[in-house]
Amino acid sequence: MTEVDVIQLQRAVERMHTCKAALAQSVPVTETFEGKTAWEGVVHVFDLKGHLTATRAYAWSSPIEGSDKRRFFAVLHEGPVKSPADAVRAAIVAEARERK
Repeated sequence: MTEVDVIQLQRAVERMHTCKAALAQSVPVTETFEGKTAWEGVVHVFDLKGHLTATRAYAWSSPIEGSDKRRFFAVLHEGPVKSPADAVRAAIVAEARERK
């Protein structure tokens, strides 16, 4: 699996959330569901400047099945999302709801 450049993720965060983003750290995350790996990769943590409600965002990308394109995720550190793993979990739940 090819990872994208951190700059691409930074731009995605800034575009999706209309604020400035600066990389704070990168965290490996493995999310399992019913004993199987649902997602595994690196989540990049960005400090935000100029966002109305959040000071941090979690970003990563995943390949789109059947395509050479990637989907970008940029989840805000808000509400139940308090960590990179929470952000991945929230994105998985949101994707599952979209499919229904």
